[in-house]
Amino acid sequence: MRAIISVIGKDTFGILAKISSVCFENRANVVDVTQSILQDMFVMVMMLDISHKDCNFLKLKGDLEALSTQIGMQINIMHEDIFHSMHRI
Repeated sequence: MRAIISVIGKDTFGILAKISSVCFENRANVVDVTQSILQDMFVMVMMLDISHKDCNFLKLKGDLEALSTQIGMQINIMHEDIFHSMHRI
């Protein structure tokens, strides 16, 4: 199983490290990342492997929501199945 994280907000130091730490703590493995700085805005999409038996998707989502509030950025996560359903033509 996989999940997709998207991050948008004002660029600052340590964004990738903070998000990766939350993933690590929740036993979600980062398998792919793309990021850009558009003027002063940070944009990132991250794919995670969430198939580890100790990975709880709802806890991961809650922890990312808390981080989103803490760092003042928009962080969204969705299960791969939802992502594919939303983007199916």
